Amino acid sequence: MLTTAQKTRLFFVVMGFLMITCLLWGRLFWLQVLHPDHWLTIARRQHFQMLELLPVRGDILDRNGKPLAVSIRLTSVFANPRHVKDPQRIARRLAPVLNQPVDELLAKLSNKERGFVWLARRIPNQTASLIRRMRLPGVDLVMEPRRVYPQGYLASHVIGCTDMDTVGLEGLELAYNQILRGEPGWRWMARDARRRSVGAWEAPAVAPRDGLHLVLTVDSTIQFFAEQELERAFEERNAKGGCVVVMDPFTGEVLALANRPTFDPNLFSKADADHRRNRAVTDMFEPGSVFKVITAATALGKGVVRPTDRFFCENGEFPIPGGHILHDHMPHGWLTFRQVITNSSNIGTAKVAMRLGPASLYQGIKAFGFGMPTGVGLPGEVAGIAKTPMEWSKTSITAIPMGQEVTVTAMQLAQAISVVANGGVLMKPYIIKEIRDPSGALVHSSRPEAVRRVIPSAVAAELKEILAGVVEEGTGKMAAVPGYRSAGKTGTAQKIEPTGGYSHSKFMASFIGFVPVEKPRLTIVVVLDEPRPVYYGGVVAAPVFKKVAADTLGYLQVPYQSQHFMMARSDE
Repeated sequence: MLTTAQKTRLFFVVMGFLMITCLLWGRLFWLQVLHPDHWLTIARRQHFQMLELLPVRGDILDRNGKPLAVSIRLTSVFANPRHVKDPQRIARRLAPVLNQPVDELLAKLSNKERGFVWLARRIPNQTASLIRRMRLPGVDLVMEPRRVYPQGYLASHVIGCTDMDTVGLEGLELAYNQILRGEPGWRWMARDARRRSVGAWEAPAVAPRDGLHLVLTVDSTIQFFAEQELERAFEERNAKGGCVVVMDPFTGEVLALANRPTFDPNLFSKADADHRRNRAVTDMFEPGSVFKVITAATALGKGVVRPTDRFFCENGEFPIPGGHILHDHMPHGWLTFRQVITNSSNIGTAKVAMRLGPASLYQGIKAFGFGMPTGVGLPGEVAGIAKTPMEWSKTSITAIPMGQEVTVTAMQLAQAISVVANGGVLMKPYIIKEIRDPSGALVHSSRPEAVRRVIPSAVAAELKEILAGVVEEGTGKMAAVPGYRSAGKTGTAQKIEPTGGYSHSKFMASFIGFVPVEKPRLTIVVVLDEPRPVYYGGVVAAPVFKKVAADTLGYLQVPYQSQHFMMARSDE
């Protein structure tokens, strides 16, 4: 028999066990039924790891399929500091292999607050093999994509560049980053207590979707011609900058776009921001006399002048409102309208504009696409400035017609001169020809887009002949292309000083034109920023037009146009 004291002790022991049992069951109920997600998450975090599967960034190709930007895969080294037991030893072993200071590696490996740190990105295969054989705890390798630009400097301002993580920073890499980069996938990887992969476990996975490919309207060969001639002029003329745009006037396809200074997108981090700027779309400037084409086209289109109308050019000095004197680069007396444009008379052009009137001139400027972006598809494009007549000063009616008090981009000039070349229609420039999926199947194809008719075809034909006269008889003689009739207009514009007023030592030299006159295949715009010591557009920009046009027409196998020009070619 149990004594009373023993029964009491037994009672408390049984009750204690019951209470402990209840507590255990209660705790299990709380863990398994009421709050299972929290602990499942912790368990998964310890035993499973989700790995992101990176997609392959889409290629950028020229119109003939030549690669301009491609992606390759290289190995990178990372570490989980929480699983590195001896950071000092591992840092000492990795330092000579990765060619990094021990202190830097030690700082990364000792940071226990972080579960992931990069030790080196995109290392050579030989280095990766060596690290793999070391079997360092907490250190691992992963394959990463790297963007490569096989053509180096060629079309670098069009293509742009990416950062270390292949995210677009400039050019088309930036503008089309979303479709180029694709979408990452993922898969789960099981690990045991020692953080080793458990290969027997069937892990769910979602495959990455690789990026789409861009096929450009740019032709690498024509791009090379443009880059080569621009580089020569840039160096020989000691210019601050420059650009060349080559376009198909009937479709709006950009066949080449070159800038100077330039950069190698493979080494983008070493390039100055000024060198990466796409001047053809981001820089606006007063165009000077090339803008007389717009004045002439508008006046002819409105029917206020005919090519044979005569204007007295005041022998080189013409008083205008505000007490100013308008000068010509050389004195002229009576000139026909055709001769006003051929000889680039400021006074004759001003008198044409006075007959035209502010409202009609402004309508013509807007119809040619100035004061708004062209929509070519390149990032950073600016609209330029085309003030309304309400904003004009007393001298605007004489200044704007000859390319002052208005700012433009080289791309806008290419679009505008194409109107004359193609018979009077404003075409929207574009630089993306096709978008294709990773298998090569067509996703999107661009088509020429006519914005509006600007001038009648008969007016365009008249103006073609006038601009051909600029090359054959006037200020653009150095733009004559042997074997073909070419047409265009020269421009020499004073730059505005930061303090105000026009500079007498800084100029923008330009030439805009097309070739052949009879059936134009190319529109070409050449702009040089601050050439020295010679700065006239007819001397420094026109020869670039000539050489790019001659090389490109030969490459495209365009037949010679006349016996006269064939003889000129044979005399070279």
